[in-house]
Amino acid sequence: MTAEQVARGLGWFSIGLGAVEVIAPGRLLRFLGVEDERAPLVRAYGLREIVAGLGLLTQPGARATWVWSRVAGDVLDLATLGAAQTDEHPAARKRAGNALAMITAITVVDVLVARALTLEQAEPPTLWERITGRGDR
Repeated sequence: MTAEQVARGLGWFSIGLGAVEVIAPGRLLRFLGVEDERAPLVRAYGLREIVAGLGLLTQPGARATWVWSRVAGDVLDLATLGAAQTDEHPAARKRAGNALAMITAITVVDVLVARALTLEQAEPPTLWERITGRGDR
């Protein structure tokens, strides 16, 4: 699987996650054991996810930039969830911990894909590309 393919998958993932955050922020927060008062913030994060997903799917030449925007969003998500007051119920605390672990794993994937895409964009043209002016390899 190439970085481009993973980036497209991340685009669809962003749209799906963003839709959940926009449509049902309270339900998501209750599931995580976090206070409902953060629903407007979660909705805003959902819009951010949808925009990143649309960017990844509609602007192939700027995929690295859009994946880096996901990395920035991941850091924001980690900070917000880490600072959120979680329910004292052990099951809720476990779900919040699992969410932190999942966001961390997704962040690793985002960083690796963003780095790969950035390196691909920075790759100098081959001799053949310089001679012919074509991008075929």
